[in-house]
Amino acid sequence: MSNPEKLLAGKVSVITGGSMGIGRAIAKAFLDEGSHCVLAARSEQALAATVEELAAIGPHVRPFPTDVAAEEAVRSLIDFTLEEFGAIDILVNCAGIYGPIGLSTDVDIGEWWETVEINLRGTYLCTRLAVQAMIQQGTGGKIINLAGGGAASAFPRFSAYAVSKAAVVRLTETLAEETKEYGIDMNVIAPGGVNTRLLDQVMEAGEAAGKAHMERSLRQKREGGVPPERAAELAVFLASSQSDGLSGKFLSAVWDDWRSLPGRIPEVMSSDVYTLRRVTPPES
Repeated sequence: MSNPEKLLAGKVSVITGGSMGIGRAIAKAFLDEGSHCVLAARSEQALAATVEELAAIGPHVRPFPTDVAAEEAVRSLIDFTLEEFGAIDILVNCAGIYGPIGLSTDVDIGEWWETVEINLRGTYLCTRLAVQAMIQQGTGGKIINLAGGGAASAFPRFSAYAVSKAAVVRLTETLAEETKEYGIDMNVIAPGGVNTRLLDQVMEAGEAAGKAHMERSLRQKREGGVPPERAAELAVFLASSQSDGLSGKFLSAVWDDWRSLPGRIPEVMSSDVYTLRRVTPPES
């Protein structure tokens, strides 16, 4: 029986990239708040280990191995969730990769496009099919996307990642407009410099990542980085009724004062704050 005092009591969540890192932290936070969770990732073994560990927090957690870039696989994920729990209230698109690291003229073209397929196409497919289910349910919903470094500014030597994540931000804002009449809120989290397997990929890339970025990454590795729980805490807020009406925004788990948002959502929604916009010079 659900505890009504928990922020996500009885809500059904699908979390891609849920077997490790930020996705795992979000799954743990959601279970703590009473959500029923389906975790998706490509590695069946990693999923099984994570679900076994998280089941001690809440019994309503299921694994479903999924390649988010494959439409039929995503459709199977959505169908499984509906069969298992009867609804989809929340979708978190956390699955993603850095892709090839190096100058855009040097990296493998196939790996470059694979990054876009996973990060952008995967987010689109999961969102498209989850939105269809939410509209049919008629009870609204929450969709949370992840977009880190490169989404808001240039990210040299990580062009596939930067391009795909910037596109995720614009996709989110666009689909937020398309779905608002159905009571669906859709936002993006910038999690900050979290020590995940992506950081390990930078270490492995060495000089290809560029001297400046390598130095920052080494410092992040040494100092521990941003705890993934910071992003998970923001995800709970965005998945809960506390954020109702907040949609199409790009929020930093580290730098933005998101805890003050419940009292000023109408004000925020009437402005361009927390969005990507073209900056123009003042009128002379």
